[in-house]
Amino acid sequence: MLERKSYLDFLIKLKDKKIIKVITGIRRCGKSTLFLLYQNYLLKNGVLENQIINYNFENPEDNKYENWKDLYNDILKKLNPKKMNYIFFDEIQILTNFEKLVDGLFIKENVDIYITGSNSYMFSGELATYLTGRYMQIHMLPLSFKEYMEAFNSKNELKDYQNYIEQGGFPYLLTLNNDKELIRNYLDGIYNTILLKDVVSRNNVKDIMILESTVKFLFDNIGQMVSTNKICNTLNSNNRKISVNTIENYINYLLDSYLIYKISRYDIKGKEYLKTGDKYYVCDLGLRKYLLGEVRDLGSILENIIFLELKRRDYEIYIGKIGEQEVDFVIKKDDGLKYIQVAISVRDQATLNRELNALESIKDNYPKYIITLDYDTANFDGIKLINAIDFLLEKEDI
Repeated sequence: MLERKSYLDFLIKLKDKKIIKVITGIRRCGKSTLFLLYQNYLLKNGVLENQIINYNFENPEDNKYENWKDLYNDILKKLNPKKMNYIFFDEIQILTNFEKLVDGLFIKENVDIYITGSNSYMFSGELATYLTGRYMQIHMLPLSFKEYMEAFNSKNELKDYQNYIEQGGFPYLLTLNNDKELIRNYLDGIYNTILLKDVVSRNNVKDIMILESTVKFLFDNIGQMVSTNKICNTLNSNNRKISVNTIENYINYLLDSYLIYKISRYDIKGKEYLKTGDKYYVCDLGLRKYLLGEVRDLGSILENIIFLELKRRDYEIYIGKIGEQEVDFVIKKDDGLKYIQVAISVRDQATLNRELNALESIKDNYPKYIITLDYDTANFDGIKLINAIDFLLEKEDI
C-alpha cells in the first residue's frame, strides 16, 4: 500500500481527540486504504485488535442492518469498556440515518470515531444539526504527481508527467502496469459508478444523456469561465432542449460527487467576492482523458493540475479579477494572499508580457508567481518564475 503521508499524519495528529474525523473524496481515491494504513499504525503502537471496530457499508456483510439502532446495539456489545475503542465507518452515507448512529457513539468517553464518504451532501441537513462543531474534515484527492512518481520510484519527470495527465492518479492504476486497455476499463468503472450511483440514483435524474452532455462540456472547458446559460445555449443549439434550472441542479450533483470542483472570482482591487463568473476543474485528468479522448489543451491541463495541488495544500482558491484582466489563482491562507499565473511556456515574449501585465497591475505587496513547464528561473521586479514540475515535487515552494 502506498503511504499517503499527509492524510495519515492528519489522523495520527487527531488520535484520541474528542472530535469525529471525517475523510471525504471521490470514489476510489484511497479512503479505505487510508483507514487500513492508520489501523496498521494503531496496531504497531500498542492498540489491540479488539479495540478496532471496522464497517464498510459497500460490503453486504456490513450493510445488513435494518436500522441504525440495530447497528448501534451491536457496536455496544463489542466495545472494550477499559480501553479506547477506534470505530471506522467506510462510505457511511449508505446507512440511513447514519448521523444518529454517529451522534449516539460520540457521547461515549472511550470511543474515537472515523468516517468516510463519497458525497458532500453528508454535511447538509441533519448531519449539520447533529454534529456541528464536533467533526473535523479532510478532503482526499487521487494521487498527487509527487506521490505518483514516488510510487514508481522514477526519475524521468517529463515522461511521468505525460503519463500522469493521461492516466490520472487513482491509486489502483499503479497495479495495471501501464496497460492502456486495463486502465481505460478501470476508469470506465469509476466514472459509471459515480454517475449512476452518486448522481443518477441518489438524485433521481431522468435525462442521463443531458447529464452526460453537461459532464463532457465541463470537462472540455476546464479553466474557462462557464455559466449555466452558456451550457444551456450549447445544448439547445444541438436541439436538446433543457432549462437553466436543470443544468444548475446537474452541476450541483456533480459537485456533490466530487467529480468536479468550482472556484469563484475575487475582485483584487475592490477586495470582494463576486457572484458571477465561475470556473470548473476536474478531480482527475485520467477521467477527463477517458471521457474526451486525446490529450490536448495542455495549458488548461497544467492549470487543472496546479489547482488540485493548491487544493491538496489546503489553500482557499479564487479566480482573480483586476480591472479587465484575470489572474488564474488568488490563494489564501493564514499568511495572507498569493497570486499565481499558469502557462505552459513564457519563452515567447508576448506570452510573458501578457502573464506579467495582470500581476504588475496588482499594487499590494503579496507574493506573485508565474508557474510554467519551462526549466527557467527568473525574477521580474518581484514576480517569481518557477517550474511547475519543481513545484509539484515540492522542490520549490510558493
